[in-house]
Amino acid sequence: MQLLNTPPSKPEGSIFTRHTARAIVLKGSDTLLLFTERYDDYTLPGGGVDENEAIEEALLRELQEETGVKSITQCSAFGRFEEIRAWYKDDFDYVHIVSDCYVCEICGEFDKPQMEHYEVANGMRPVWVNIDEAIAHNKQTLAQSEKKGLSIQREIFLLEKIRFELLDKDC
Repeated sequence: MQLLNTPPSKPEGSIFTRHTARAIVLKGSDTLLLFTERYDDYTLPGGGVDENEAIEEALLRELQEETGVKSITQCSAFGRFEEIRAWYKDDFDYVHIVSDCYVCEICGEFDKPQMEHYEVANGMRPVWVNIDEAIAHNKQTLAQSEKKGLSIQREIFLLEKIRFELLDKDC
C-alpha cells in the first residue's frame, strides 16, 4: 500500500492504533461522499476495521452501511494515510489512525443506508458531489466554522490527492 503522507511521529504518552478502510467512488468528477450536518463537512465513506475482520470486508461493509450501495464490482488500493490525534477518553492519551483507501467501482441501485445511531444523530447522509466543490466547501468550513470535525484536514488532503492522481491524469 502506497503511503500518501509522511507518518506522524509518536508523542509521549499512551497510544492505540485504529485501523480504518475508506472508499473512493467516482462518477466523472463527482465523488460519493458523506455530508455530516453537525460538522458541515464532506468525508469519504468508511470506518473502523473490526477485530478479526479483513480490511476488504470492512471496506465493503462500511460502504454498504453508509451509502446503501448494493453492488461493488471492483476495489483497488489507492494508498494509506496516517494521523495521530489526542484521544478524548481516559484509557489512552492518543489514537493513531491508519486509513487504507481503496478506489471502488459500483453499479446498480442503492438501498437505504444502515447508519449507526450517532451517524444519524449527526445528520450524516450520502451524496454525489463534485470533488472541487467538496474540497472548497471543506476548506471554507476549516477556515470559518466553529463546528468543524477533527477529520476535516485529513479529508481535504485525501480529496486533493484523489483530484490530482485520479482525475487530473492529463497534467
